Amino acid sequence: MNKVSTVKIVIAGPRGRMGKEAVLLVKETENFELVAVIDRKNDGGNLQDVEGFAGISAPIYSDIEKCFQEVQADVLVDLTTPEVGMHHTVTALQHGVRPVVGTTGFSQDDLKELEQLCAKTGLGCIIAPNFAIGAILMMKFSQMAAKYFQDVEIIELHHDQKLDAPSGTAVKTADMIREVRETKQQGHPNEKETIPGARGANIDGMHIHSVRLPGLIAHQQVLFGADGQTLTIRHDSYNRASFMSGVKVAVENVMKLDVLVYGLENIIE
Repeated sequence: MNKVSTVKIVIAGPRGRMGKEAVLLVKETENFELVAVIDRKNDGGNLQDVEGFAGISAPIYSDIEKCFQEVQADVLVDLTTPEVGMHHTVTALQHGVRPVVGTTGFSQDDLKELEQLCAKTGLGCIIAPNFAIGAILMMKFSQMAAKYFQDVEIIELHHDQKLDAPSGTAVKTADMIREVRETKQQGHPNEKETIPGARGANIDGMHIHSVRLPGLIAHQQVLFGADGQTLTIRHDSYNRASFMSGVKVAVENVMKLDVLVYGLENIIE
């Protein structure tokens, strides 16, 4: 049996809620090795000296360029913010490192630039609006259902500290449904919002509603309606550990890729 090669990983955003889970994932996965972290604080220190990371040794860099110049890495796992995620992704590819990105908010121009950079460097890159395997299946099942149900609304529910609305998962779900559904304006043709925004965002006639409340993590339901019946497909993440199975799959798969992949549904059978 061939021995599985060790994947050397840099994590950007280790102190965030997702970042902490990713650090634990790398620590607990036999063929993963944490070689450095990118953090805007604690530059020049070691992760094991940061509260909550006892026994997990990795140098800390605030400058991602310096990190890739001094540390040999295979994969960057970026779980930061849209403001820095694009810079981190481009920098990683320019230094021969394959990015796995959980940051949402990339524009179409950003994705086109990254697609071209992947082609130029021959490196793979995975950007995933959602890493939960169940959420990926929810999106795929919704796309299947949309072939038979033309009327659909999406309700996404997240914690009240989430910055973007609608969520990347909701937008991705709508995009996948649009591939198989013709544009249709749903509801009464003379429908009028007595309070602006009551019907949510509108994408090709589909409506997306965003809920933000403390106590939630990440939840989405896709509701389909037809004469005499409805179909609801729902996924719930109750903690951030639920996303780590997808991070693991993404890291393993990005090592085999030489193109940009947007969405884990593209690598899951």
